Amino acid sequence: MFERVIGEDAVLRPLEPWYAGEFLAHMDRGREFIGRYIGLADAVTDLASSRAFLQAYADKAAADAGRISGIWAAGTLVGGVLFRTMDVPAGNAEAGCWLEPAAVGRGLVTRAARLIIDWAVDERGIHRVEWLLSTGNTASAAVAQRLGMTKEGVLRDYGLHRGKRSDIEIWSVLAPEWRAAR
Repeated sequence: MFERVIGEDAVLRPLEPWYAGEFLAHMDRGREFIGRYIGLADAVTDLASSRAFLQAYADKAAADAGRISGIWAAGTLVGGVLFRTMDVPAGNAEAGCWLEPAAVGRGLVTRAARLIIDWAVDERGIHRVEWLLSTGNTASAAVAQRLGMTKEGVLRDYGLHRGKRSDIEIWSVLAPEWRAAR
């Protein structure tokens, strides 16, 4: 099975539908923390929705239109990174992440995101990787900065999360910039 070491006791591997129970348990542990800025915690509420969410990404992977990978620390699923969208012919992708509180501050998301962006640029020919985040999500903005992304602007009142509108920042990195920074 594909697995990449991203820390002393941490690995990144594909998050497949058969992990639905573990994914649900992870969401239950981190639901409020994860749900502060993204809808993932609200989308995965029981085993059926967990399986459906992961199956949707398996279908995206089969269509070369997205990917999802989990971060395991000490054998426990604690977060993940994904390509929410991937348009290989156009060379564009949108990356994202989530993490439960127990794993915050270890650099796991940054290292995992580097791996998937390397793959997208080198293996799939992606030219532009975007990273969208709510303006209040300073941790996600810090990851984008550590990845060498450029903040391109703010979409005012673009995001709707839990009934409230928020501004969404757009960050990106282009393949030539990514390669030069390695």
